[in-house]
Amino acid sequence: MAAQKINEAHEHIAKAEKYLKTSFMKWKPDYDSAASEYAKAAVAFKNAKQLELAKDAYLKEAEAHTENRALFHAAKALEQAGMMLKDMQRMPDAIQYIEKASMMYVENGTPDTAAMALDRAGKLIEPIDLEKAVNLYQQAASVFENEDRLRQAVELLGKASRLLVRQHRFDEAAVSLQKEKNMYKEIENYPTCFKKTIAQVLVQLHRNDYVAADKCVRESYSIPGFSGSEDCIAMEQLLQGYDEQDEELVYRVCNSPLLKYMDNDYAKLAISLKVPGGGKKKKSPSTPQDGAGGAQGAEEEDEYEGGLC
Repeated sequence: MAAQKINEAHEHIAKAEKYLKTSFMKWKPDYDSAASEYAKAAVAFKNAKQLELAKDAYLKEAEAHTENRALFHAAKALEQAGMMLKDMQRMPDAIQYIEKASMMYVENGTPDTAAMALDRAGKLIEPIDLEKAVNLYQQAASVFENEDRLRQAVELLGKASRLLVRQHRFDEAAVSLQKEKNMYKEIENYPTCFKKTIAQVLVQLHRNDYVAADKCVRESYSIPGFSGSEDCIAMEQLLQGYDEQDEELVYRVCNSPLLKYMDNDYAKLAISLKVPGGGKKKKSPSTPQDGAGGAQGAEEEDEYEGGLC
């Protein structure tokens, strides 16, 4: 069966090459017919499990379509070549062809197809290269954003934000989350803006930037329904606990259902958040450590906030 398919594929290749030849009576190659034969050859090779040969046939098909200015079909063939490489576990090469296909889709005037191809590529590479996946999701989001397709753009941006958090690239995650929140605000999806504010606060506190975290909450007061919501109250309590180095309050907020049932990457940020200094209550740096003063020293510290000379 495999041998039969391989022979069939080679017959299609021979026909394709014949269509590409020119002669005294035939000045121009027949790219359309050649592309069709290469496509048939690729399928036959694929069925015979000859993936390298299938990939080569798809690339020849793409070349013929490109010569014929049939960019959409050329891009499809490039994607198929990429999928052959994926099946051969050559993922970086596969992604390279899918990215090339996406640029061709944009050039062809079909940006939606380009963005969806980049999204698929992101999913393929995510298990082995998070950094590349982020880049692909961001590219896809940009394509949708340029087409004013904000709902699709923000969904892809959300994937990028989560992966940035997973890699502890908190500076970039902070920028990405702000962009997400702005988009959700623009499409008037206010409840999701609340959740993005929580994610922002967690990221900023992991950056040890209390001021930036506080700013994220303050700017959200202008979002309809945020002030007084459970999200708002939780973030105010979290900031208070963090500022006062109250481990118990921070623990209580971070382990509440509101934060525990967020997307996994943000839930992990919540449960791993520590207050600076690791103290239970805010302590003065001049607190005596003589052991004898124990509880009394702690009480005096509360009474005399600035510490004793």
